[in-house]
Amino acid sequence: MESESINKLQSLIDSNYKIEKIFPPIFGSDVEVNIVTVTLISRDGKKENIRAYREESHFLREYIRKNKLFHQ
Repeated sequence: MESESINKLQSLIDSNYKIEKIFPPIFGSDVEVNIVTVTLISRDGKKENIRAYREESHFLREYIRKNKLFHQ
């Protein structure tokens, strides 16, 4: 499923941003999560946040896992 948060994440990754942190942690519990916040950082230190809610938060977490976009 394509979503606004996934499109924004991929756009930032394509612009050489790296995921700095994910809250709640992506490899933590898979209990129902209603809000996910992803913080990305560019090479020059600029930060961007992506926030996904409800079902979209689940899709965003899965997208990051499947594409191995975050390394702890």
